[in-house]
Amino acid sequence: MFRLIPKNENYFDLFNQMANRIYDGALLLSKLFDDFERKADHAKRIKTLEHECDEFTHNIVRKLNQTFITPIDREDVYLLSSRLDDVMDIIDDVANRTVMYRVEHSTEAARRLSSVLTQAVAQVGKAVSMLGSKESIMDYCIEIHRLENEGDSLYHEAIGRLFHEERDALTVLKWKELYETSLEKGIDKCEDIANILEAVVLKNA
Repeated sequence: MFRLIPKNENYFDLFNQMANRIYDGALLLSKLFDDFERKADHAKRIKTLEHECDEFTHNIVRKLNQTFITPIDREDVYLLSSRLDDVMDIIDDVANRTVMYRVEHSTEAARRLSSVLTQAVAQVGKAVSMLGSKESIMDYCIEIHRLENEGDSLYHEAIGRLFHEERDALTVLKWKELYETSLEKGIDKCEDIANILEAVVLKNA
């Protein structure tokens, strides 16, 4: 039943739980590229986390449809949950494509990019945990922006080396897609979250 005043609808707790699942997924993705022989096992565990994040997103949207008063603007609640889910979807996509494409070996670039993604996700989690408190989240957002720049540099370096060193065209296509539409995109989505959080801070200053 629709009600004007929320009954202990803790959006911040749901955001924290989502961020924790995403961090676990990012760690698993890094482990996938370090422990490539077990990539299918790691991908299955990531898929489980992706399903859990989908459930959190559905719960948040349902709460938005049932309540009128929210702790931050409704559009920010929706955007934040959507972008968090996007990051988890991308992590799952990287893992799935790595298995589906039957990629035979890991690369140093993939390990470095997945490490930056994990660091960015960790900063996202710290920033999200500060929502609803008097603590500043801006330092975490600044670090996410720095990591996004680092990810861009690593991506361009990875693409350059890929086309210079790899002779098999199919392998080039596989890794170009993994670098470009997955790993680098995941880091970009973390920056999108930082932008949303910065906007929330400014609106509620």
